[in-house]
Amino acid sequence: MSTDQVLDFTKANSYLEDYKRKDGLSVEALMDEQLSGGLTYNDFLILPGFINFDASKATLESKITKNIALKTPFLSSPMDTVTEADMAISMALLGGIGIIHHNCDAKEQALMVRQVKTFENGFITDPIVLAPTNTVADVKASKEKYGFCGIPITETGKLNGKLLGIVTDRDIQFHEDDSSLLKDVMTTDLVVAKKGVTLAQANEILRSSKKGKLPIVDEEGCLVSLLSRSDLLKNLNFPLASKSSDSKQLLVGAAIGTRPDDKDRLAMLVDAGLDVIVLDSSQGNSIYQIDMIKYIKQNFPKLDVIAGNVVTREQAANLIEAGADGIRIGMGSGSICITQEVMACGRPQATAVYRVSEFCRRFGVPTIADGGVGNVGHIVKALALGASAVMMGGLLAGTTETPGDYFYHEGQRLKRYRGMGSIDAMSQKSGKDGNAATKRYFSEGDAVKVAQGVVGNVVDKGSVRKFATYLITGVQHSLQDIGVDSVQEFHKSVYEGKVRFEKRTAAAQLEGGVHGLHSFEKKLFTTS
Repeated sequence: MSTDQVLDFTKANSYLEDYKRKDGLSVEALMDEQLSGGLTYNDFLILPGFINFDASKATLESKITKNIALKTPFLSSPMDTVTEADMAISMALLGGIGIIHHNCDAKEQALMVRQVKTFENGFITDPIVLAPTNTVADVKASKEKYGFCGIPITETGKLNGKLLGIVTDRDIQFHEDDSSLLKDVMTTDLVVAKKGVTLAQANEILRSSKKGKLPIVDEEGCLVSLLSRSDLLKNLNFPLASKSSDSKQLLVGAAIGTRPDDKDRLAMLVDAGLDVIVLDSSQGNSIYQIDMIKYIKQNFPKLDVIAGNVVTREQAANLIEAGADGIRIGMGSGSICITQEVMACGRPQATAVYRVSEFCRRFGVPTIADGGVGNVGHIVKALALGASAVMMGGLLAGTTETPGDYFYHEGQRLKRYRGMGSIDAMSQKSGKDGNAATKRYFSEGDAVKVAQGVVGNVVDKGSVRKFATYLITGVQHSLQDIGVDSVQEFHKSVYEGKVRFEKRTAAAQLEGGVHGLHSFEKKLFTTS
């Protein structure tokens, strides 16, 4: 190029106007099924933007229903190898929410909801209490079962009994005789607060006394509740925690089906303190789900309902009209799901998320991308396509907080992970009208069960509290690269055409992964 053809470099941005269109594709052009067919998350990339903020400043707050917003747009899936109380507690502490599965007895599911609600509650209104005639062995058994010590001792061994003392870990740590009575080992020099004390006042008493537990007593000295120092530490360690604005309890969701006995299950869950209900079906566009939404709205008008699953606008429209507060998107895209293969029914997840989310946003109904999320990039792509949050099953499977035991195979530490459409899950008994798996796939009355999922093993990922923190940080860095500082700004910029996309050929996908090496080690994150 000759010298006189070189443009003025100080005006480089102004010369961009010479081009008829922006670099890359708009989201609508990307998702043109007539040109590309249905797309998955791996079929495209998001083009980088301009960075003018630190990654840590990117805010991930987003709504999962019309009325519930989370600091972290993550939900754990209601699968019996993913979400029970431990997972739900950890998800809430990290700013997300856990949806407890219903492949169990209704009482058991309600108990798990109650465990989450009482985990971090300022005042613990139903603490574990023992009597002076209980033994050290009882305290150790309680610690083994519930994971904590610091147990109040009352005359009756129950709440509302006269407080006599407290047994802490220090009282029994070096005590070798498990048959010793608690009256002989308990601490009787107690710091207590009177009933009616505010949470702020009680917290200050705990700080100044340097005690682990603060019993709350009435005028007669009877135990009415308990405050734990560990809850104060959790508040410091988990500033994003999802909590009810009124009770300050952790938020928790649960799944139910759409059969008659699910109405009884729902009543028990609401009584346990449920915050949001998820109607669990592989194909949510049914008269059963529409009727259940209307029933819930009539009988529990303050309870938010997440309906689904759907993959088309037409499916979503029926559920929105019925009163759904959130829509769950995905059919056959999960790592353990074979619905698309067996039923020839479903939709590639990226296309499904975009088409349904674009429709739902017109009615102010948030959407949750459920399935096909295998890494941080997939989370970001789901958000880019309009989802308000992502629901994760396989990505969280194998973490410490998931149900089940670890085992070793060929030197690797593994856990079982199964689809709710697997024969394994369908064979588990949990209710008179069938279990969660058969209800989800409308198979309760079938003599022959047709599997829509598989059973597999996943590698130990460690604690979800570390793994999810990695996911959060990864999403923040991705938003920084794209040049948007919040999920809301991300959605706005996508729909306005400011955020651009590029389709990926098979060769481009190969190029974008690790290649050209003899061998390599892939560490996803490290913690300081």
